[in-house]
Amino acid sequence: MNILYIHGLNGSLIPEKREILERHGTVEAPSIDYENNPDSILWLYNQYKDTKTDVVMGSSMGGFAGYYLSKLLQLPALVFNPALAERSVVQNVPDTPETNNGKIHIVLGSKDRVVDPKDTLHFLGDLLMQKQDYNISIRHDLEHRIPLDVFEEEVVRFMSSL
Repeated sequence: MNILYIHGLNGSLIPEKREILERHGTVEAPSIDYENNPDSILWLYNQYKDTKTDVVMGSSMGGFAGYYLSKLLQLPALVFNPALAERSVVQNVPDTPETNNGKIHIVLGSKDRVVDPKDTLHFLGDLLMQKQDYNISIRHDLEHRIPLDVFEEEVVRFMSSL
């Protein structure tokens, strides 16, 4: 299993989360400068369109990028608190297919004060006529940062659903 993990704004994949992901496969986690690259989704697509990738994962801004990248690459995705409705930096959204022909698993923290989960749900509600399958998990124990135990639990749940 080849996993493409996309970090959030000014972030990176921490070693403990990489270790969790490596239990499930090989991990690729590129460094992305969202502030200086408004076309990060297309940049990621061009970097990975010819590679063997099985799943896309990401958190916050990386969840935003992963959401669209999964449609471009036609891959299942697991995204945590994706910044779908709005972002603090400008990012261009490329034309994508309506569906990735699989599922997009979205984990939302009801206590998130950085990416409002209500805005994310409204964003997804506006797309209900598209044929994308979603699995939405609303975690009442979750804020914006994803603790290791929650990360591991959601990764295991996602991987077992494939």
